[in-house]
Amino acid sequence: MATYVDIHPDNPQPRLISKVVDALREDALIAYPTDSGYALGSRVGNRDGRDRILRIRGLDDRHHFTLMCRDFSQLGQLVHVDNHAFRAIRSATPGPYTFILPATPEVPRRLLHPKKRTVGVRIPDHVLVQALLAELDEPLLSSTLILPGETEPRTMGWDVKEELDHQVDLVIEAGETPAEPTTVVDWVDGVPEVLREGAGDTVRFV
Repeated sequence: MATYVDIHPDNPQPRLISKVVDALREDALIAYPTDSGYALGSRVGNRDGRDRILRIRGLDDRHHFTLMCRDFSQLGQLVHVDNHAFRAIRSATPGPYTFILPATPEVPRRLLHPKKRTVGVRIPDHVLVQALLAELDEPLLSSTLILPGETEPRTMGWDVKEELDHQVDLVIEAGETPAEPTTVVDWVDGVPEVLREGAGDTVRFV
């Protein structure tokens, strides 16, 4: 059964944040709230975490994983960003956007798109997630919690606990989250291509 941790969404308790981060460091797979619905998360170095996320979501190896970053400095260590993309992405973050970019050698190959060598990155506008990232002091491997046959992410921790009680190790409850996933923007070819319209305004990228 998954551990259920109730954390205040605006004033996350440091003791509970530490409890979640300790679990991540022990290679737990967590379900956690973000500014665009629930997501599945594990430490980047957790080899089994990637495979468990794919199984839960019913995805194949071509899925673009997202690395949840604390700030732009951390993001810049993981992907190659040219000057044009730099300005646009910097102005849009933190927020409900995921950017697909060429990965640097800092990113393990198992997390990259098998042909394009790309990865998703994003900086969330969510107090609780920022607290987790600060305590963890590294990016979080992440994927929006959209289950097979569904089109929107889960929005309540108790619902996630009920559905995935034996498939994840820990569920964070922090009240209801938005139901709209991130807007996904591909910057691989040097110009933005909106792959998915979501919570983030696309006007700046068209």
